[in-house]
Amino acid sequence: MTTPVLDREEYVEQAYLFRTVRDRLAENLPVQDILLAAHDELLTTTRLPYAVQFLVTELKHSGLLGNGFGKLPHYFTPFQAFVVTQAETARQKFDMATAFLVLEREAGYKAVGVTPAGLFVYQLETITRNRLGYNAGLDAMAFDPHYESVWREYVGFVRRQMGVIDLGQLVYLRSDLYVADVRRSEPTYEPPVPPVFGVKEGRIAKASRGREPVYLFAALQRQLGYPEVPKPNQRDDLKTKLDVITNKLKELEQRLRLAEGEIRGSIDLSQFGKPDILKRDDEDE
Repeated sequence: MTTPVLDREEYVEQAYLFRTVRDRLAENLPVQDILLAAHDELLTTTRLPYAVQFLVTELKHSGLLGNGFGKLPHYFTPFQAFVVTQAETARQKFDMATAFLVLEREAGYKAVGVTPAGLFVYQLETITRNRLGYNAGLDAMAFDPHYESVWREYVGFVRRQMGVIDLGQLVYLRSDLYVADVRRSEPTYEPPVPPVFGVKEGRIAKASRGREPVYLFAALQRQLGYPEVPKPNQRDDLKTKLDVITNKLKELEQRLRLAEGEIRGSIDLSQFGKPDILKRDDEDE
């Protein structure tokens, strides 16, 4: 069953639900309890409360939230199910809080006036930044109801060409700007397939050829107001860097103390403790 385009109020409530789940996950509450509590807060004129009831039931049976999303194709899109399922995969460095932030921003974008180009860039950047897998991710993207047949064909084309043709080139070649550029030398030129991007997207993509895709995504966000994709595990990255800096400072402090002791002619090695390798030997004994 194909997911239909929902009414605006459905996307508004979805964004609220995803934000509520994300906020309460930070309090270490179980997802099932969060959904049960959020159910009573949702607008009853929408279908979302019924969807939440189903998600809770599926969680009780399988323990997997992604299964519930996948079994409601008349309400949740395959891309939404894909994002949640990836967050539940232990090998992925993509947690549930980030997944719900991705879904929250996507639903919010659909509520305020989505364009296929903006949605495509948002979904593709989500896959790229979080390394969720192009094949499965683009397959899921293609079934979004906001893509008409020409866009679904284009998503399939990108799936086949990712890693072969530069992303900036893939966007530029299917833009109105490319057609205009060719017609300067070939006035009668007609593209074999219709453009899906406008002149502005084409200009940005043309300038981004040969560069990392993240630069193209960032430029489209700045210039055209496309929704911003959450950065993966940004807090964890900052904490890791802080830990590394702290350890380096401790090492420098120890070296300075050794140097000072050597100058004075008295070095007390006991103040520095045992090296880690000797500690492990003691533990083994």
